[in-house]
Amino acid sequence: MIVPMKRLILLCVAEDSANTLEALRDLGAVHLELSQGGGGLTGTAKETLERAERALRLVEKAKKDRKGLDATSASLPVDEVLALDERREELKGELEALKATCRRYEPFGDFDPALAKKLEEVGVRLQLREDGSFEFLYGSEEGNGTARPLPLPTERLSVMQRKVAQAESEIGALTAQIGAVEREALVKSVPGLRDAVAFAAAADELAANRVSLGAAEGATLATVSGWIAADNVATVEAAAKTNGWGLALRDPNADETPPTLIRPPKLFRPVKALFEGLGIAPAYTEADVSVPFMCYFSIFFAMLVGDGGYGAIILALALGGWWKYRQAKRPAPLMKSWLILLTVFSSATVVWGFLSNTWFGAGLPFAAEWPTVKWLGDPTYGNMMLLCFTIGVSHLMIARIWTGLCMLNDRTCLAQFGWAGILLFMYLVTNSIVGIFGGIPSWAYWMFGVSLVLVFGFTLKGNELKSRGIELGMLPLNIMSALGDIISYVRLFAVGLASVKVAQNFNDMAVGLDLPLWLKIVPMVLILLVGHGLNFAMAGLSILVHAVRLNTLEFSNHKGVSWAGYAFKPFKRST
Repeated sequence: MIVPMKRLILLCVAEDSANTLEALRDLGAVHLELSQGGGGLTGTAKETLERAERALRLVEKAKKDRKGLDATSASLPVDEVLALDERREELKGELEALKATCRRYEPFGDFDPALAKKLEEVGVRLQLREDGSFEFLYGSEEGNGTARPLPLPTERLSVMQRKVAQAESEIGALTAQIGAVEREALVKSVPGLRDAVAFAAAADELAANRVSLGAAEGATLATVSGWIAADNVATVEAAAKTNGWGLALRDPNADETPPTLIRPPKLFRPVKALFEGLGIAPAYTEADVSVPFMCYFSIFFAMLVGDGGYGAIILALALGGWWKYRQAKRPAPLMKSWLILLTVFSSATVVWGFLSNTWFGAGLPFAAEWPTVKWLGDPTYGNMMLLCFTIGVSHLMIARIWTGLCMLNDRTCLAQFGWAGILLFMYLVTNSIVGIFGGIPSWAYWMFGVSLVLVFGFTLKGNELKSRGIELGMLPLNIMSALGDIISYVRLFAVGLASVKVAQNFNDMAVGLDLPLWLKIVPMVLILLVGHGLNFAMAGLSILVHAVRLNTLEFSNHKGVSWAGYAFKPFKRST
């Protein structure tokens, strides 16, 4: 469900605003509305956070660059880490300039510029040129070379080369010094600094919204607005009494857009992590589609990966993650949700591997005669397409019937049930077009006719005909669009089949090497690792593209979910 929201306006004494923010942060129940620009405090806090994050990136890169070298562990503040990097960058600039100078004068060897100066005193001038040639000139004599002349170097080539070596050594020492910094200390500081940014933004907002009570009283109030979940009203009111705040609560106005707080059934609550990872949220007035999203996403995941062996790898990684989660003293809050999702999705993929007998592009000999394997392995691929179309029509019909049931007190619910009938008819048409069904049964035409009447007659109310009547004129195009939506689910079969075929081709390539066995093992292993690794990565990409699309576009269009909302994020301390 999408939790109902209450609009909140809070007043406090301006001098007590810092304590007010601390109390709100400890409460962790109010989504504050803060201006985008912020103020002086916000800018300073953001700069501090950015410097800390930059220092952390520098330390992590330096540790990677200096891997395998012993270094004494050190604890340095952010400013010192950045100062070390600044000196390192300065040395890198000097080093590049020195190397360029060395390359310019290397053709002339390690001569002493001081001796050349002494020759000039007696009238003999050494002329160096860019093409590596040189000549001695007497008095005011002009040279014969065509290349541009070079000035004499300020020092010997060997001296410059020693400076290059010294600069490289110092850069390496600075990198080692940065790499020796205790990463954990910086990591622990970042959440606190992010808290400081949020706190500073709230403080700036309070400072910008001060209201004078008049010259007589001489006091000043600060105001801040936001949103709270309706079931948290009692908690916030109690906090207001304790802290002496003024508090106004009301329902959202029609022109306001409250944040969206999703509270799915406990079994499906991990899907919130997926929504957060994708950066999507339904609008406040829309529906919470967490349950069908997670159920169908699991099916899409399994069919798009299409290989039980890949699913087993993901499941093994998930089990390893569970072990680390149980060992951690303070595991990340979202870690459990992601581990549950990976376990569910990978388990579904393993089940699909058994149903289709597909394991790393090969099959298990003892499973070749299983009923599901024979049915899915139909040489014409008709059964696979039938399965995809059936999954598609069930997905879309759930959206329409669910919407209709939510509108039972409104006659327009009949239009939603009519659309469910049209989708079922389009499903029969699709299977007839590709030759899976021999034809469309006669009862389906009657159902289609009744469905058209329901959609045409009950989509709009009487007072909406003038403003939205054009929607009825678009009905033929919308019906064809529904046909296209069902057909689009065939991507589950096409992408999954492509993944299996790529795996099979790499297997054939590895096994078919025309080499003696003792020479064949290493290249065969390399081909299998690279081939299946690439295929595994492409499977992950197909999930992001296709599984997400089928849920957030095809299904959501029929359910009326635009994903135009923004998530409810209460003002609280980071964990």
